[in-house]
Amino acid sequence: YSFLIVFLLITLLALHEFYGLLNKAGKASINTNLNILGGIVFFIAFYLYFSSTIRSFIIFVPYVIYILIVFISELYAKREDPIRSLAYSFLGQVYVVFPLSLLSYLAFGYESSGGYHHAMLLALFIFIWVNDSFAYLTGSMFGKHRMFERISPKKSWEGFAGGAVFAIIASVIYSTFYTQMPVWGWIGFALTMIIFGTLGDLIESLFKRTLQVKDSGSLLPGHGGILDRIDSVIFAIPAQFVFLEIFSYFYQH
Repeated sequence: YSFLIVFLLITLLALHEFYGLLNKAGKASINTNLNILGGIVFFIAFYLYFSSTIRSFIIFVPYVIYILIVFISELYAKREDPIRSLAYSFLGQVYVVFPLSLLSYLAFGYESSGGYHHAMLLALFIFIWVNDSFAYLTGSMFGKHRMFERISPKKSWEGFAGGAVFAIIASVIYSTFYTQMPVWGWIGFALTMIIFGTLGDLIESLFKRTLQVKDSGSLLPGHGGILDRIDSVIFAIPAQFVFLEIFSYFYQH
């Protein structure tokens, strides 16, 4: 249950931070507690399903009830713009809860045994750490050509290339210890993470610029909020789900 406790806590903190940013910026008036409860229900449902604890769609019924309640509650809230409130409520579910819930797929679902396997989770975080670290180093030393200057002025193509090279090297080394996939499979895993992790970072920067904030929060002094720490992970997880499903289908056939 350590997996459930740790990542559910991260999900709750990220979701609370996200809705807090929106409410503080005056973008919408969101029932934070109700939507966090919905996030808890969704994360636990995915955990129970992929860990083979309950292999029935009955576990998603509470989340459907949550969706209905969110809509019905707008009838009584008397907000000037209920559509905006609904849109931002569900944006938090799609942007934060859904990707982090798919961690259960990486931990339990990929090998279809229902047991916990750390190889995919460990690879995800190692490759992201290597990519981010070396992208920062190479970008600081050689960065001249900006990727998205209007969104993230410091990100450069040189930094992106440097991070990618070292992340791919890390994936080749990783493949010698974990044989769930051939080396080219792990390289594909790393490339997926590199591309979509970088995009995830840019998307969070876009959100922060829109909300006119420097950091997503102050949970980690000197490092911003929880979303600032996991922005790459959030976008990379769904992409890894797509990659692994396609890889499994063609590799096994």
